[in-house]
Amino acid sequence: MNKLLSILWIIFCLVPTLSFSQRIDAEELLKDMAYLSSDELEGRRPLSEGSLKAREYIRSRFEALGLTSQYRNYTQYFNFTHRRDGQLFENAANIIGFVPGAETEKLIVVMAHYDHLGKVGDKIFNGADDNASGTAAVLALARYFSAHRPKHSMMFVALDGEEMGHQGAKALVADFPFPLEQIVLNINMDMISRNVDQELYAVGTYHYPHLKPLIEKVSSGRNPKLLFGHDQPESGRDDWTLASDHAQFHLKGIPFIYFGVEDHEDYHQETDTFDRIDQKFYVDAVQLILDVLISLDKNLQ
Repeated sequence: MNKLLSILWIIFCLVPTLSFSQRIDAEELLKDMAYLSSDELEGRRPLSEGSLKAREYIRSRFEALGLTSQYRNYTQYFNFTHRRDGQLFENAANIIGFVPGAETEKLIVVMAHYDHLGKVGDKIFNGADDNASGTAAVLALARYFSAHRPKHSMMFVALDGEEMGHQGAKALVADFPFPLEQIVLNINMDMISRNVDQELYAVGTYHYPHLKPLIEKVSSGRNPKLLFGHDQPESGRDDWTLASDHAQFHLKGIPFIYFGVEDHEDYHQETDTFDRIDQKFYVDAVQLILDVLISLDKNLQ
């Protein structure tokens, strides 16, 4: 009897682990974020030397993971004009990797912008939370699904030019390598590494309510606490529906979930540095996003 109780206790303790058997590599995640937000990359302003280094870092990681791509060298080049000063940016670049689905050609697009504000004089705007955090998370998720083939095909995208008006997302949607109708879901991650209240938002279920129960299935009782909201028109400035790159997919009627945190005192400041993030919050947040994405991949048609 005692032996049976012991076995049952072990099984009970293992249930959460068995439900989400694959853990992200926390050390690698933090290493990626630390590099992408380092002074060496000088804030990753589009076309800067730091931006070129970030591109190559992400591209080489996709290649090492064995991802394929519909774009030569994993790179989609595009041009845009800065909405504020009219400056022309030629050969900005989205870095794109692809994992074919096991059961369907339907697509899930997983993305984050890797650009930030760059330098102003001697000041470096490192953009750790905004958005080295999301970019490193894309690499972590790509690593998981390269080893665990998903049901849906998945495209992993590091976008350029978000800070200048969602330029990378606009270019991607305008020249997507498949019919847009094949996309069943867009996942966007923008600022996911710190929150004093230990809260992370999943934005978009007001518009696409069928996604909410699939997310709640794995997010209930987890840390950080996953909240829904910031997506209702009456919220005014607190409506994040059009606040980041996912907007370009939503405008095409493509369901999205945007993971992000409330603004903090270091938002768009030179103090948005790696030493200011909450490492435990960040690792737990990316693990939660992975578990949500596994659930959505399995359950979406």
